[in-house]
Amino acid sequence: QVQLVESGGGLVPAGDSLRLSCAASGRSFSSYGMGWFRQAPGKERDFVAAISWSGRSTYYSDSVKGRFTISRDNAKNTVYLQMNRLEPGDTAVYYCAAQNSPRFVYDTDAYYAYWGQGTQVTVSS
Repeated sequence: QVQLVESGGGLVPAGDSLRLSCAASGRSFSSYGMGWFRQAPGKERDFVAAISWSGRSTYYSDSVKGRFTISRDNAKNTVYLQMNRLEPGDTAVYYCAAQNSPRFVYDTDAYYAYWGQGTQVTVSS
Protein backbone atom coordinates (compact mmCIF):
# COMPACT_ATOMS: atom_id res chain seq x y z
CA GLN A 1 0.00 0.00 0.00
CA VAL A 2 1.11 3.51 -0.82
CA GLN A 3 -0.14 6.82 0.54
CA LEU A 4 0.56 9.99 -1.39
CA VAL A 5 0.47 13.64 -0.35
CA GLU A 6 1.00 16.46 -2.84
CA SER A 7 2.34 19.90 -2.02
CA GLY A 8 3.79 22.93 -3.74
CA GLY A 9 0.78 24.36 -5.53
CA GLY A 10 -0.16 27.99 -5.45
CA LEU A 11 -1.25 31.09 -7.33
CA VAL A 12 1.34 32.41 -9.77
CA PRO A 13 1.41 34.68 -12.81
CA ALA A 14 1.88 33.26 -16.27
CA GLY A 15 5.50 32.55 -17.06
CA ASP A 16 6.44 31.64 -13.50
CA SER A 17 7.55 28.28 -12.20
CA LEU A 18 6.40 25.91 -9.50
CA ARG A 19 7.73 22.62 -8.25
CA LEU A 20 5.19 20.14 -7.01
CA SER A 21 6.20 17.41 -4.61
CA CYS A 22 4.55 14.10 -3.91
CA ALA A 23 5.57 12.50 -0.65
CA ALA A 24 4.95 8.78 -0.54
CA SER A 25 4.75 6.41 2.36
CA GLY A 26 4.32 2.68 2.30
CA ARG A 27 5.89 -0.44 0.99
CA SER A 28 8.14 -0.69 -2.03
CA PHE A 29 7.79 2.84 -3.36
CA SER A 30 10.66 2.29 -5.76
CA SER A 31 8.73 -0.47 -7.53
CA TYR A 32 5.88 1.85 -8.57
CA GLY A 33 5.54 3.82 -11.71
CA MET A 34 4.45 7.33 -10.82
CA GLY A 35 2.30 9.81 -12.64
CA TRP A 36 0.94 13.31 -12.43
CA PHE A 37 -2.57 14.10 -13.58
CA ARG A 38 -4.56 17.28 -13.45
CA GLN A 39 -8.22 18.22 -13.41
CA ALA A 40 -9.62 21.63 -14.21
CA PRO A 41 -13.06 22.65 -12.88
CA GLY A 42 -15.83 20.91 -14.78
CA LYS A 43 -13.42 18.83 -16.84
CA GLU A 44 -12.09 15.31 -16.81
CA ARG A 45 -8.81 14.29 -15.24
CA ASP A 46 -5.99 14.33 -17.78
CA PHE A 47 -2.55 12.82 -17.94
CA VAL A 48 0.35 15.21 -17.44
CA ALA A 49 3.56 13.26 -16.90
CA ALA A 50 4.83 9.91 -15.68
CA ILE A 51 8.07 8.27 -14.66
CA SER A 52 9.03 4.61 -14.50
CA TRP A 53 10.07 2.83 -11.33
CA SER A 54 13.74 3.27 -12.15
CA GLY A 55 13.42 6.86 -13.27
CA ARG A 56 15.01 5.95 -16.59
CA SER A 57 11.85 6.55 -18.62
CA THR A 58 9.69 9.65 -18.57
CA TYR A 59 6.53 10.52 -20.45
CA TYR A 60 4.72 13.79 -21.06
CA SER A 61 1.53 15.02 -22.56
CA ASP A 62 1.97 17.20 -25.62
CA SER A 63 0.64 20.23 -23.78
CA VAL A 64 3.45 20.22 -21.20
CA LYS A 65 6.33 18.70 -23.14
CA GLY A 66 9.34 20.97 -22.98
CA ARG A 67 7.98 22.93 -20.02
CA PHE A 68 7.47 20.33 -17.29
CA THR A 69 9.95 17.83 -15.93
CA ILE A 70 9.07 14.84 -13.79
CA SER A 71 11.66 13.27 -11.53
CA ARG A 72 11.85 10.98 -8.55
CA ASP A 73 14.12 10.39 -5.62
CA ASN A 74 13.45 6.89 -4.40
CA ALA A 75 15.72 7.34 -1.40
CA LYS A 76 13.43 10.15 -0.25
CA ASN A 77 10.19 8.49 -1.39
CA THR A 78 9.36 11.62 -3.34
CA VAL A 79 8.25 12.46 -6.86
CA TYR A 80 8.55 15.95 -8.29
CA LEU A 81 6.98 17.89 -11.08
CA GLN A 82 8.99 20.93 -12.10
CA MET A 83 6.64 23.26 -13.93
CA ASN A 84 8.24 26.05 -15.96
CA ARG A 85 6.74 28.76 -18.14
CA LEU A 86 3.33 28.20 -16.65
CA GLU A 87 0.30 29.17 -18.68
CA PRO A 88 -3.30 29.91 -17.66
CA GLY A 89 -4.27 26.61 -19.28
CA ASP A 90 -2.21 24.81 -16.66
CA THR A 91 -4.66 25.86 -13.96
CA ALA A 92 -6.00 22.72 -12.32
CA VAL A 93 -5.82 20.50 -9.30
CA TYR A 94 -2.73 18.35 -9.73
CA TYR A 95 -2.78 14.78 -8.49
CA CYS A 96 0.05 12.39 -7.87
CA ALA A 97 -0.64 8.72 -8.54
CA ALA A 98 1.14 5.40 -8.17
CA GLN A 99 0.82 2.36 -10.41
CA ASN A 100 1.96 -1.13 -9.55
CA SER A 101 1.65 -3.12 -12.76
CA PRO A 102 3.90 -5.52 -14.65
CA ARG A 103 3.60 -3.21 -17.65
CA PHE A 104 3.50 0.53 -17.04
CA VAL A 105 0.37 1.97 -18.62
CA TYR A 106 1.52 5.45 -17.83
CA ASP A 107 -1.12 7.61 -19.48
CA THR A 108 -4.31 5.97 -18.24
CA ASP A 109 -5.62 6.92 -14.83
CA ALA A 110 -7.60 3.70 -14.41
CA TYR A 111 -4.34 1.78 -14.05
CA TYR A 112 -3.16 3.84 -11.08
CA ALA A 113 -4.11 2.27 -7.78
CA TYR A 114 -3.17 5.08 -5.41
CA TRP A 115 -3.91 8.79 -5.53
CA GLY A 116 -3.11 11.82 -3.47
CA GLN A 117 -5.64 14.46 -2.50
CA GLY A 118 -4.34 16.99 -4.98
CA THR A 119 -2.77 20.42 -4.87
CA GLN A 120 -4.23 23.49 -6.54
CA VAL A 121 -2.25 25.30 -9.21
CA THR A 122 -3.70 28.58 -10.44
CA VAL A 123 -1.95 30.55 -13.17
CA SER A 124 -3.18 34.08 -13.75
CA SER A 125 -3.02 35.71 -17.15
